[in-house]
Amino acid sequence: MNMTGKKSWLPTTKKEVEIRGWDYLDVILFSGDAYVDHPSFGAAVIGRVLEAEGLRVAIVPQPDWRGDFRDFKKLGIPRLFFGVSPGAMDSMINHYTANKRLRSDDAYTPDRRAGMRPDYPSIVYTNILKELYPDVPVVLGGIEASLRRLTHYDYWQDRLKPGILVESRADLLIYGMGEQPIRELVGRLRNGESFSSIKNIKQTAYLQKGKVESLTDDIRLFSHEECLKDKLKQAKNFRHIEEESNKYQASRMLQQVDDQTIVVNPPYPPMTQEEIDASFDLPYTRLPHPKYKGKVIPAFEMIRFSVNIHRGCFGGCAFCTISAHQGKFIASRSKASILKEVKAIIDMPEFKGYLSDLGGPSANMYAMKGKDESICRQCKKPSCIFPVVCKNLNADHRPLLDIYKTVDALPGIKKSFVGSGIRYDLLLHRYAEEEVNLSSRKYMEELITRHVSGRLKVAPEHTQPGVLKVMRKPSFDQFKQFKQVFDRVNKTHGLNQQLIPYFISSHPGCSEIDMAELAVITKELHFQLEQVQDFTPTPMTLASEIYYTGYHPYTLEKMYTARTKEQKLNQRQFFFWYQPDFRRSITQSLQRMNRKDLINRLFNKGRV
Repeated sequence: MNMTGKKSWLPTTKKEVEIRGWDYLDVILFSGDAYVDHPSFGAAVIGRVLEAEGLRVAIVPQPDWRGDFRDFKKLGIPRLFFGVSPGAMDSMINHYTANKRLRSDDAYTPDRRAGMRPDYPSIVYTNILKELYPDVPVVLGGIEASLRRLTHYDYWQDRLKPGILVESRADLLIYGMGEQPIRELVGRLRNGESFSSIKNIKQTAYLQKGKVESLTDDIRLFSHEECLKDKLKQAKNFRHIEEESNKYQASRMLQQVDDQTIVVNPPYPPMTQEEIDASFDLPYTRLPHPKYKGKVIPAFEMIRFSVNIHRGCFGGCAFCTISAHQGKFIASRSKASILKEVKAIIDMPEFKGYLSDLGGPSANMYAMKGKDESICRQCKKPSCIFPVVCKNLNADHRPLLDIYKTVDALPGIKKSFVGSGIRYDLLLHRYAEEEVNLSSRKYMEELITRHVSGRLKVAPEHTQPGVLKVMRKPSFDQFKQFKQVFDRVNKTHGLNQQLIPYFISSHPGCSEIDMAELAVITKELHFQLEQVQDFTPTPMTLASEIYYTGYHPYTLEKMYTARTKEQKLNQRQFFFWYQPDFRRSITQSLQRMNRKDLINRLFNKGRV
């Protein structure tokens, strides 16, 4: 393949279409990100999947939505449909901080330039296409579509919004990882089915006029209007939505919005190894399009020398969107597919021998699944490891250790790092099989001695049992145990590496006292925290539903959440107890809460 010729990338302009000798296009994709032809960028993946189906595909990255819409017109009308993706990140997280301040840069845009995509590009792009070409179907996909497929709380507008199909007017929504549904859609269109007649593709949602009659196994959710009036009904809806998103054999869900019904078909089963290999083995150039020559795209720089070895996460963390988009079941690539990608990286001219990450959503879940998968088929729990590690989970780390060993032995590899987060609760749990326990111990030793680039990041998220329970995270005692292992291995091998913990303030269920206790506990472990953040409610997470409704969707008990700016700052300040600027306000807060004992422990005062 000529890696420098523009024909190596999917075309982005009329001239590039003509270079290929095409006189029409089957599908035109619009993306909120710059076009990076890499398996970590969704538009590139879908483009390559469609190309592999024999279709003529073009991508229009970051179209100008403000002026005369020329970017939406320049390639004409596709034979089959338009596709719209907001990009790899939710646009509102991309644009705004937890305090709703506008960010000054965008990691998915050349040279970090801000303002290259609108808020809610899924809605904006689709509406433009519908104005220009009302009769051409639009397929909506990506993270925004996944998280907003039904009634959801929008933190940035501070209100409950209907499923995104209503505001976007898209004809079909694909949620989750879209390779399988897009292939089925194309196959059925080729077989002569009209777009409007295709209603039953798994992992899709559509909007239909009137009330859709329920089938036997359907779940009819409370309507959007009922949720607007009653937050408890929204909380009850969420439990169904989360459970059906994480089941092998899920039900179809129906939700009325005014005089229409959103129909969400159940997801595809987890991808097989052959299916996920087929996606990662497509002929990506692994590079940004040549139009960006001389410009830096930070999101690409982060992953250019990394390899994603699996999808999915069974952690079920309350604040995380991974399971809502990728599901809890792990789809793992074959060793051959992983090695093929590593070898492609070795051949890249700028590669110096260091892989930045050999991981996934959670680094150490590779090849893990149920011992008896028939049990998994009946399960609807959002997590396989909370509140306890499931007895049916095969958490053997040997397949992952084999990947590390084989990759490290390749000529051209000096070191492979694990940059993804690890789940230390998987490593510290005592399993019935001694060989699995041994694999966990070996993994910890191997990870710490060979795959840490000076700093290992882990995410205890909090120290207090009540908060951790709401978060669906393990006891902080497990972090302490892991720290002991980390320190011992470093000492044994003469290493001087740091353990960097992540923490969240203002999470639902967290009080000022909880944050004060966190400050004292982490201080006594000799941490000065740097990897910290305020909780940001994102659609379709348990924590966001608690934040909005005030109820826990599974227990329906009322829960406290810091909501005002003052409440959030009062919690956040405890991360920075060691900075003189915060000492006075922290002291005043603790006096107000009648916790002089914590003042003494934080600031080493004598008895008051």
